[in-house]
Formats: sequence, C-alpha cells, structure tokens
Amino acid sequence: MSDPTRFDLDERQRAMLAEMGVRVWWPSKQAEPEPEPEPANQAMPAAPAPEAAPVPAASTGVPAAAPPMAPRAQQAVPAARPAAAPVPVVATRPLVEGVAHMDWRALQETAAACQVCDLCAQRKNSVFGVGDQQANWMVVGEAPGEQEDLQGEPFVGQSGQLLDNMLKAVGLSRQAQGEGGVYIANAIKCRPPGNHNPTPQELAACAPYLARQVTLVQPKIILLMGRFAVQSVLQTTEPIGKLRGQVHTYQGVPVVVTYHPAYLLRNPADKAKAWADLLLALKTAQG
Repeated sequence: MSDPTRFDLDERQRAMLAEMGVRVWWPSKQAEPEPEPEPANQAMPAAPAPEAAPVPAASTGVPAAAPPMAPRAQQAVPAARPAAAPVPVVATRPLVEGVAHMDWRALQETAAACQVCDLCAQRKNSVFGVGDQQANWMVVGEAPGEQEDLQGEPFVGQSGQLLDNMLKAVGLSRQAQGEGGVYIANAIKCRPPGNHNPTPQELAACAPYLARQVTLVQPKIILLMGRFAVQSVLQTTEPIGKLRGQVHTYQGVPVVVTYHPAYLLRNPADKAKAWADLLLALKTAQG
C-alpha cells in the first residue's frame, strides 16, 4: 500500500516548503523513536493544577456543545483512538445561556463580553477567529499571545508567518474564501497574563465557544496545533508525539494533531514531522 502521507509536489509547494525550512522527505516504514513531549508554548511555567475528582459534565454549569449539523458531503472517517489520559472535567462559573444555538454575530459578541473566568480582567481584545466561516479546513491553536491580544486575531507575528507558509504549501490561505479558504481559531479566546499555561478551568470556560464555531463552520478536517488545543478538543493529556500520525474525531469531524508553530520555531528539526501531519490532513480532507 502506498504511503498515505505522500503526494507529488509542484514547484510552488516546494517553494513554500523552502520558506518553512523543511527539507522534503517521506516517513520511513521503520518505527522511529518516540519524540519528547512538546515543551510549553509560553514564557512562564505553570504551577501544577490541583488534583480534583472528575465531576459529571452536567454539574459544571457549562452548556454541552450542540450536536453537529449535517455534513455537506458524506465521507469515510477513520475510527478515533481512545484517549488514555482524560482531562478532568472542572467546574466554572455559569456560562451565558444559549451559546449552543447562537449565530456568528451573537457568538462573537458573547465571547467578547465573556466573564466566565478571570482572563477577562486583563484582556485588550478577545481573539475570536478569522477566515472563511464555511471553509473545509479549520485550524485550532492554543491561547493568544501579546500581539494576538493587541490585534484581536489569532496567529500573528513569526508564528503566524510560519503558519501562513505551511497553509500555502497545501494551497490554503486565511484570506481566501471558498476553495482554498481556512478558518483559524484558538482554544482560549483571551490572553493568559504573562502567557501562562491555560488552566483546566480556563479551557473549560472557552470550550463551548469553540464547539459552536466547529458546528457553524462544518469543516471537513480540523488541524489541532499545540498541546492545549489537543487538551481542549480531544480531552486528553497524551503528548503530541503519541497522538500525531493518526486521525481522531470531534463532533464527527476528522482531526489531525500537530505541533504549534511557536514550538517549530524553537525546534526546526520537527518541521518535517509537521509537514507529514499536513499531508495526512490533506489526504483526509480529500476523502
């Protein structure tokens, strides 16, 4: 059987890979050593969260995500691998009612005024999302940094430039509408002060907004970038190295896991692995 992550590159894609600093290679059939877990994407280390017994989802005060809308086209979705290390469900202050039924405008306005967790106290802008709201691809990052907080847009600065080049390599752009479009959002909508690691409470507070965004976009593929995006969507603390190379699911949508661009800037040797993840996402989206 042919390698599922391989496809022929044209000159434009090779040029984009050169911008990423990726030397084109194809994953061998031999098992490679398990990579070290991805380092945190923030400047300050986080204090370990206190252990808490799992609380049933109904007691959190956070509305459950609405069931996914009917997909635009039938597609085969590989079975998801069960998560070995689930993230504990934590209680938060009650969220504004009706998130699971909001349209785009109401959802964005509600997120901008949200006070469910303490991140609202120091935000300059909530970072809701950008791109084609009916795109086949949806990219989910972690939490806004300083520049994202100032501009109100996810993935700006050097990380944003690298992400844009990665997307261009597979024919996508955040500015495009229709074919070649992509919708980009974060798991956390407000910047954690000092870029601290998002807490389980903060992830839980923003989860309904992200769930509704997925329902409204109805993408054919979700690309999770970074371990906190993984924790929010897949509800697992397994390291990215154990989750990449597989197709997971969320709301019935195929999900591929890869490294955050900020991590790749610090660890350029792993750009080739991120390229293989993009190819897997591309093949999965094409059915």
